[in-house]
Formats: sequence, structure tokens, C-alpha cells
Amino acid sequence: MYKELRKRKRNSLWLMAMVIAMTTVLAACSGNSGTATPSGSPSSEPSATSDAEATEEKLEPLKLDIMIPAFNTDLPDDNSPIIKALEEYTNTDVKIQFVPNSSYPDKVNITLVSGEIPHLMVVDRNSASFINAARSGAFWDVGPYLKDYPNLSMAHEVILNNTSIDGKIYGIYRERVLGRMGVTLNRDWLENLGLEAPKTIDEFYNVLKAFKENDPDQNNKDDTYGIVVSKYSGPWDIMQVWFGAPNKWGEDENGQLLPTHMFPEYREALKFFRKLYEEGLVNEDFAVMDSAAWNDPFVNGQAGVFVDVADNSRRLDNAMQEKAPRDTPYTDVFQAPVGPKGHRDMPTSGYNGMLAISKSSVKTEEELKRVLKFIDQLGDVEMQLLLERGVEGRHYELVDGHIKSIINDDPALLKEIESLNQLLTYIGPDAPSIEQTPLNEKINEVQKANEAIIVGNPAEPLISEVYAQVGQQLDNIISDARIQYIVGQIDDAGLDAAIELWKKNGGDDYIAEINELYQQSK
Repeated sequence: MYKELRKRKRNSLWLMAMVIAMTTVLAACSGNSGTATPSGSPSSEPSATSDAEATEEKLEPLKLDIMIPAFNTDLPDDNSPIIKALEEYTNTDVKIQFVPNSSYPDKVNITLVSGEIPHLMVVDRNSASFINAARSGAFWDVGPYLKDYPNLSMAHEVILNNTSIDGKIYGIYRERVLGRMGVTLNRDWLENLGLEAPKTIDEFYNVLKAFKENDPDQNNKDDTYGIVVSKYSGPWDIMQVWFGAPNKWGEDENGQLLPTHMFPEYREALKFFRKLYEEGLVNEDFAVMDSAAWNDPFVNGQAGVFVDVADNSRRLDNAMQEKAPRDTPYTDVFQAPVGPKGHRDMPTSGYNGMLAISKSSVKTEEELKRVLKFIDQLGDVEMQLLLERGVEGRHYELVDGHIKSIINDDPALLKEIESLNQLLTYIGPDAPSIEQTPLNEKINEVQKANEAIIVGNPAEPLISEVYAQVGQQLDNIISDARIQYIVGQIDDAGLDAAIELWKKNGGDDYIAEINELYQQSK
């Protein structure tokens, strides 16, 4: 992908940024808006721009006030060569307001109340204040325009659905890996027992049982078990989807949305979990284990299976390498096993915040299209590299097609790039990545393959007033009942009673509201 992009723009960006980094004379670099060839490109190189691009470049730079979260205190100023290169590439004049991440939600609320909203700002789609502002017309619905831009048209339908409000798209999501889940296994234990990676749930169970009973670490002690789970419920949520249970909500045979705990596949999954508990294949203290200590039993050689995001395989391996370094990884990672309803896995929401465009600052459709062009350009490989990695030769080098940072914790270089990646949407072609190890490549393979088997949540974009009032109480009823069922404190009748309690305490109203919203969204 990287080589396919226009060489002229790449050369222009690189030369421009390097000149800025070495000098403070900037006016000559940014004032040449009347020519089709940006300042910094070799004058002898023929122009590759179309008539439309030439017209765009002749426009005055687009002024943009942008508000984003920051994760450090030493932040880029207007002289950052990265900001200047961004402005040159996109023909903009940007003023970036960095807000500490810890206070960012409060700042967003204050900004929305003030009515003085910047052209662009990062927002939390689930924030009540943003939802109310969007519904009242404070932000543009950009959904109808995305198809007109080469990068934005690549936006994932599932993630767009997840970020929508009342069926409308009030911001460009900042993409995160959608098919992120994976099953991490202790590589040595598999080899010691002559086992293959489990491809079905039955094989998954057999691996857990072997890790408990067959001395996988070969120390002649009964001191191992299968899977480690903490009071964080993620692994149970992930595994019940393997069995065919919906991802939070699903349609019944009549097309009505119901929560996952009202489907028979949910109960089948719970029976499997109880079997694991009864046979000692999962840690008996899972309901109270602090999630901060979740990794420890795997790293310390007590448990051999970890169900979570696939990239945690790398973190587990890193922790084990610190204890006893070696050339080969301690972990391996695989896709979810195939269940009775086929190959299924739970996705993430696929995004972390959105870039929303203010109607008070961007007043016309013409201005909106220029802002969307700017956001679209942020998905170009050049911009991904610039805002994530910095300037080639100054902040990083490309070695065999991979990124090698040369910042070396230099405070001045760090300041030039700090938090600018918060502008990135990552909607566009893949950019060069950091050097790949075999384990990192395997993680990427699993995450990519998962996109074909993820199960969306049809209620993800629906905003429930009932849930806002009693959601935590409802969640607690079901989560407590699931734990009680797994450890054998209640049976099927007890589970039925918990579901009835859930319904009477607002669950029936919740279902009715979600279905009304669902029909409206269609």
C-alpha cells in the first residue's frame, strides 16, 4: 500500500519537514498557495495533480481549531515540524488545543455548554452531553458524505453502526482493532503434551483438562490448571458467544431483540463454565481475583490458557521473557474454537472516540466538505506515519519496510510529536508498522481473520433512557446469577428466578424501549 501512494507528495512532505526541522524560516515554505507544486518539491518534477487538486491547492489554507486529549504535559507548539508538515500536506492552518486526558470529559461538557465549539473535537459517542448536543443540531451528520472520500469510504459498516446516534453518524470514528480477541496458550505445555491448537470447543475442553491433569510443565507435581479468569467478566462474555449466544443482544425467531441471557445458547455456555469449575479447570477464586493480578498465574506457570485480546499474548510473553530470556516465545495465540452454531467471536466496539464537526464553526456544506477532505487526508499513509511516528530521518527510520524509532527518549523530539496521534482515524491504507516478530505476525493474522467471524451487537447504537436509570442494577442481577450458577450455588430454577427479577426491576421496560428504538432505526 505504501509504495502505491503518490511519490510527489511523499517527497514534498519529507523535504518540507526536514527543512522546517533545521531552520526557523517558514514563510517561504507555506506561502506558495498559488502553484500546483507544493513548496519543497523539486521544481523540475512534473505536476501529478489533477485539475480538482490544483484548484484545491490554490484555495487559501483552511483554518481549523481542533481540540484533542493529551497524555503528557510537554506538548507540541506551533513550531513543531510535524504540525507544519501537516499544514503543508493538507493546505490548512491548524490551532490545536491540547487538554489533559484526565480532565477531557469535563472540558468537553464545558465547551458544549458554552456554544463556542471548535471546528473539530474528539468526543465520546456515549457521553450524554454529546448525544444531547448532536440531537439538538450542534454537529454535522457526516454519514451521507463518507462515500465521496477515498479513505473515509473504507469505514467499516459495523463500526459506523456502533457509533451512530438515531441512525445518523455525527463524527468520524478513531478506529481500533475490531476482531481483537484471541486464545493464548502456553506454547511449551502444548509441545510437552503433544497437543495441537484446539479447533473446536470439545478440543478446547480437552486442552484445559490436559493442562490440569497431565503435568504439562513436567515437574511431577499437581500444580497446574487450564484457564485463568478474574472478576473481570470478559472471558465469560467472549466464550458464551462461541456457543451461539448473542453479543449482548440478538433477534429471536420473531425478529424481536432480547438480551443474551434470554437465549438457550447462553445457558448451554453456563453449563460448560460450571463443568470447568467443578473439574478444577479454572481458578476457583475467579469471582474475587483482582484483574490487576490476572496475568500472574499464566506468567508464573500455574495456568496455561488465557482468553482475552490476542495482543495480550505479546504482553504475557514479554513478562515471561523478563524472568527467563530466550529466543523463542513462551506463548502462542489462536482464533476462537468453532462452536455448535459455527465459527463466531465477540468483537470490540472498533473505535475509541470520534472526530466531530461543529455546525457553529463549520457553517456551510462547502466548508464541511473541506473539513472532511482534511480528515480523509489523515488516513493517507504519509499522515499516519507523520502523526504517529514523526519525520523520517528525524524521529524514525524505515528499515526493511518497518519502522525503527530514533527518538531515544530525547525530550525535544518527544515534545514535537506528543499526543498528535490523537488526530488519527486510522481509516485508510495500512502504514508500515514496527518490526515484526513471529508472535506479532501471528497476532496480526488472528485479528485479521477474526473480521470474518465477529458477531455484531444490533443494539450497540441504541440509547436507552431505562438503562441510564437502572442499568447498573440490571447488570448486577445477571452477573451475580452467572457467577452463582458457575460455582453451583443456584441451578436452572435459580437462574430462571434471577431472570424474572431482572425483568420485574426494569428489564421488561428495557426490552420494550430497545425494540422501539430498533424499529425506528430501521
